Amino acid sequence: MKKNIVVVGSGYVGTVVGACLAKLGHQVTGVDIDKKKIAKLKRGFSPIYEPGLEELIRANLYKGRLHFTTSLPDALSAAEVVFIAVGTPARADGSCDMKYVWEVAHEIGRNLDHYAVIANKSTVPVGTAGRVRKIIASYKKTNFDVVSNPEFQREGSSVKDFLGPDRIVVGADSPASRKIMREVYSKIKTPKLFIDTASAEMVKYAANAFLATKISYINEIANICEQVGADVKTVAEGVGMDRRIGYSFLDAGLGYGGSCFPKDVKALHNIALNDGYDFKLLKGVIRVNQQQRELVVKKIKRLLGKKIKGKKVAVFGLAFKNNTDDVRESASVEVIKMLKKSKLSINAYDPMAIENAKKVLGRKVRYFTSPYKTVENASLVLIATEWPEFRGLNWKRIKKLMKTGKVVDGRNLLERAEMERLGFEYEGVGR
Repeated sequence: MKKNIVVVGSGYVGTVVGACLAKLGHQVTGVDIDKKKIAKLKRGFSPIYEPGLEELIRANLYKGRLHFTTSLPDALSAAEVVFIAVGTPARADGSCDMKYVWEVAHEIGRNLDHYAVIANKSTVPVGTAGRVRKIIASYKKTNFDVVSNPEFQREGSSVKDFLGPDRIVVGADSPASRKIMREVYSKIKTPKLFIDTASAEMVKYAANAFLATKISYINEIANICEQVGADVKTVAEGVGMDRRIGYSFLDAGLGYGGSCFPKDVKALHNIALNDGYDFKLLKGVIRVNQQQRELVVKKIKRLLGKKIKGKKVAVFGLAFKNNTDDVRESASVEVIKMLKKSKLSINAYDPMAIENAKKVLGRKVRYFTSPYKTVENASLVLIATEWPEFRGLNWKRIKKLMKTGKVVDGRNLLERAEMERLGFEYEGVGR
């Protein structure tokens, strides 16, 4: 059944949510306070890089099912469901900064004059639905329901994940809100779990913390493999064959990054501490993830020798993962900052993330649009992001362009035997 839907926040989550809901046949209005972003979306251009997203935006703009505005009051006039998809950045202590969520709740409270379902799509601490409900209710204008509907969209495959998810989780405490949310997702054939709001809020944190734990675990195994002469890739293959474990998130390397895992792991740890529970396992997960960056920097320094000042390192990859332009909590960015402290010269290449990286790294780095220009006269190449194109590069040509042929493969994309055959001094992680 077609619904009039408002999506507040046009970032990495909200833009995809809005475009995909429009594809499902709903009338969708995306709202954001950034006038330049909204103007760009109205012209059919996505503010982020996400495979398939821009085509989806344009198709649904053309069909008249997708609209954008900077005015939440105007968008609310006919809204049946309002998704809150604004940012919840991490504070210094690891807790979520909820100011944007509270601001949206107040704006909804001031302007909503009919029944609607307010759905929290942002990743938020347990208890947020209750707080949003209380804020809106303080204006006493109309009846409404608040539900928790966490997103499970991976950057780089976000459109695919929304339209073909493993599951849809909805925390809804009233029959009316459950009925409406069923109708919103009626065209997506996947298991749908309807639970209480607190449990739904916890599901997202629990899932991301578990996946982050798998990554830190395999990185610890990788570090042992280096000590005993084993290959973590073959170890992970053997472990992943166990159906209880699976292959996913068993890739050793520089560790996890992005806008979700680091923030959500720290937030869950903070939630536990605030309720008097010491989540020791998550402490280790966080520590190991930081350790991986430091270990790779040590590898680089060791390969470069004692006199490293001024030597050139070519970094392949700036995004926190492939198929995105997002550099938030990027391992590559963190490693570059560490290398700059040692007075190394950094050249960098990324297919999509250069402009976002410039906002963080500024002039500390020289940026290139060609991987081959990036490596000219470099003493070492660091592969920091798992872009598939790095596998297919002409490494024989790269060897000739470099000053010395040293490679630190922070994502284990390449094969040692082939790289050594080409004359490289190669080091992976856990190999």
